Amino acid sequence: MFDLIVNFLSKLGLGGLLAGVYVEAMGLPFPGGIMVVIAGILIEQGKLDFPSAFAITFFGYSAGAVTAYIIGRHLGQPFFERCSKLLQISPERFEKAQIWLDRSAPAFIVFGRFVPGLSNLTPYMAGVSRIGFWYFLFYNSLFTAGWGLLYLMVGMFFGYNYQAIARSLNSKLPLVGLALLLLYFIYSYAKKQLKNRVKNL
Repeated sequence: MFDLIVNFLSKLGLGGLLAGVYVEAMGLPFPGGIMVVIAGILIEQGKLDFPSAFAITFFGYSAGAVTAYIIGRHLGQPFFERCSKLLQISPERFEKAQIWLDRSAPAFIVFGRFVPGLSNLTPYMAGVSRIGFWYFLFYNSLFTAGWGLLYLMVGMFFGYNYQAIARSLNSKLPLVGLALLLLYFIYSYAKKQLKNRVKNL
């Protein structure tokens, strides 16, 4: 798989990276994140340059997420029912994602991508819930910039130790996302309690 993606990116360059992250952002089963890490390796080797690779990663992922958002906004929940197997979405996952989104749309858009089982739902659910387009684009851009930068840096600084790094990312990034989400909810709860106390004074 590793050699196949290296050859793919070496031959197609930034166009291959654009296609890979676009498909990844749409939540389809595709190793787009791995392609970004390998793009970082190719940057280290002088085969790609960082500004172009980062810009393509950001644009491709944003375009894929916006496409998924538009699909969710215009086709709604029936789309998920028809394409549940392709997107690996069960009714339970859909309901769980909806509850999380109702509680905090920014947290869902930014951190939902880190959570296994919900990551491929994030842009579609934002569209189904009819979250404002620019609102979605802003928070999705925050995630996209951080995600792209992190994965490119991993490739650049750790090079051909890719397999060990990929295993570490796959096992720990979801935990980091969950930890950040927990901190966000703790902050929101504390803020709400403080506001209630001020009102009662």
